[in-house]
Amino acid sequence: MGPFEMVVAIVLITAIAGVMRARYKAGIIEDENGVERRIVDPDAGRMREEIKQLKERIAVLERIATDKGNRLEQEIEALRDSTHS
Repeated sequence: MGPFEMVVAIVLITAIAGVMRARYKAGIIEDENGVERRIVDPDAGRMREEIKQLKERIAVLERIATDKGNRLEQEIEALRDSTHS
């Protein structure tokens, strides 16, 4: 095997390893029959539920901030009205 063939072999092996690594990171593997299957992360359900709860909390905080902002605005307007009268 000459130097050119050696370089081609190394590049080919590296490319194949990169493709396999990318597939593994994406959660796709082949079983013994050559059928592609997606790996299921056992923490995925828990993480989805936690994200859902966090989104609900953010919505509540936004509502609180908005309500307090409206009240503050009303108080400022009331003060302006009382000073102009």
